[in-house]
Order: sequence, then structure tokens, then C-alpha cells
Amino acid sequence: MSAYYHSLKPFRALFQTGVPILTYHKLGPRPQGARLKGLYVSTALFDRQLAELRAAGFASAPLTDAVQVSDNRTLRLGITFDDGFTNVLRYGLEPLARHGFQAVQFLVSDRLGGCNEWDREEKEVREPLMDASQVREWLGAGQVIGSHTRTHPWLTRISVDQAQEEIRASKASLEDLFGVPIEHFCYPYGDWNERVRDLVAEAGYVTACTTDPGINTKDVSPFLLRRFTARYPSRNLKAIWQRLRWW
Repeated sequence: MSAYYHSLKPFRALFQTGVPILTYHKLGPRPQGARLKGLYVSTALFDRQLAELRAAGFASAPLTDAVQVSDNRTLRLGITFDDGFTNVLRYGLEPLARHGFQAVQFLVSDRLGGCNEWDREEKEVREPLMDASQVREWLGAGQVIGSHTRTHPWLTRISVDQAQEEIRASKASLEDLFGVPIEHFCYPYGDWNERVRDLVAEAGYVTACTTDPGINTKDVSPFLLRRFTARYPSRNLKAIWQRLRWW
């Protein structure tokens, strides 16, 4: 099973056995010097992916629905974005609305209006993150937000107290700022263990997303939701996945 999604045909049968969740990071033109090229999806490809899914009868479903079915004959689908980049608002809002899809944007609460500081050691291109007014625009368009911690750390590499603060404080901050319940969490870098998972549940979240590929059914924990990374086709997907799975 491929960890990557770029078109429906190879996944059509699989997507009827459970609820798939597609995840994106950045939309639009890829800047010169970008190292993780697979994190960028062009506007044309994004539009084409949504159009193909809509034409096949797929419709958005809340992430809470992902583990409530044993098959997916009703063609439900989850869409998520990690980190809260402004290019998602700029290039993603209109196609989502036009094709009738709803997406969850996982925000790094202490970095709103800033940039991807967590990528500094990797020497990745700096990209702006949505500020509060832009998040409100996202919400006003009928889209959803979730938490991606306060600062985007590797949660298994910090103390339990620090991890708890990252998980709890981000939820409280986003709820206070935007006045909406924050029910969904996403593990930065896909980094989790049993203790981190339990901290997320204890903090009052309803679901949590990993970077593990696969379909979601009743047999999957709501705190270990599986996702396919959406991207352009590549000749060396396996090698790229080894890098992306930690992002």
C-alpha cells in the first residue's frame, strides 16, 4: 500500500473499505531552495484531486466519523492540513468551497502570524503562518481548526510535563482566541508513544492524527487516526516517505 495519494484510481477500492484521511502541508508555487519538495502541492493538482473525488461521489466527514464505520460505502473522506501555512488559505479556500469539501487546519498556537521556526535546523525555506485574522477567515468560510501543539516539538523527546503543557495549553489558547471547541489534535512529525497518546486523550481531545498511512475503521483508535500524504507523483516515493513521515 502506497503512503502517498496523488489520484483516485489506485485507491478507489481501498477507499471503500474504511474512511481515508488525506493530509497536506503547503499549497501553491514551490519556492526556490525548498528541501522537502513533497510538502508542496500545486494549485492545479489540488484542484484536480478535489474535482476527481467529488466526481466519484466522495464527501467530507468529521474526523470523529472515521472510526465509526466498518466500510465506506457512503464514500466519506477527511481532509487535513498541518501547520497553518498562509498559502493554504490563499490557494486552498476557494477550491475547497467550489468542490464542497471541509478541511481541518492543525495550528501551532504559539506561532500564529509567525513562521515555521521548527524547520530552522533542517534549513528549510521559511514560510509564513496564518495570523488570527486569517484563521478567522478560514473559520468563517466553514472550515475547521485543530491543535498541532504550542511550538511543534518532538513530543516523545521532551519531559512528560512539557508534553502535557504543549498539548493542553494549545487547546486552551485556540479555544479562548477563536471561541470554537478544539476537538482534534495532530502529533508533530507523527511522533507519539502511549504516554503522549494518553495525554492527548486526558486533555479532552476527541481525535488525534498520526502520519501512519492507512484506512480508518472501527478497529482504529480515534487517537491514532491514519492519513495518506497527498502529493504529486514521484519516481522515488519510498525514499521521500522516510523523510515526510517525521514532518
